[in-house]
Amino acid sequence: MTSLRDRPNTALVVIDVQNDVVANAHQRDEVIGNINSLVAKARSERVPVIWVQHSDEQLAENSDGWQYVPELQLGDAEPVVHKRYGDSFEDTTLEAELAERGVGRVVVTGAQTDACIRATLHGAFVRGYDTVLVGDAHTTEDFSEYGLPPADKVIAHTNMYWTWQAGPGRTASVVDTADVSFETGGVG
Repeated sequence: MTSLRDRPNTALVVIDVQNDVVANAHQRDEVIGNINSLVAKARSERVPVIWVQHSDEQLAENSDGWQYVPELQLGDAEPVVHKRYGDSFEDTTLEAELAERGVGRVVVTGAQTDACIRATLHGAFVRGYDTVLVGDAHTTEDFSEYGLPPADKVIAHTNMYWTWQAGPGRTASVVDTADVSFETGGVG
């Protein structure tokens, strides 16, 4: 039901699952395992997988910390979108990659929940995309020492509020890995 005309396809978007980004992430191994399952499913169903990779002053391009975690293997033909802002659409090639593949629905996974995941979800939604957040395939660090809620609460809150996102001509939903459907018009 995307509001983007002639864009019936779905893509899996994997955001910032880089060594330094997820080094101290909540349930790191489980989340990466879920992402791996989704990547395998997407590939078997010939659904595009698009990788997003962040860099900034603290995360230098081409450093060890900037690299994707070794548990995830990027496909040679799968695009990597490089970004410098939280929203994966901001000043990147993501929109062009999705348009080229006729994608109007994105399934979002990765890190960090309270930054790049949230910003990209909103960025996709306001641009007209149907957005699916995989509730057990995104994570963040525990920043409670800085007065923020613990990581599990940040994740739970994001999952809860995204289920209430609404707008004309597009949908937003949250599903777990086991319930993800890449079919056109799929709920999850």
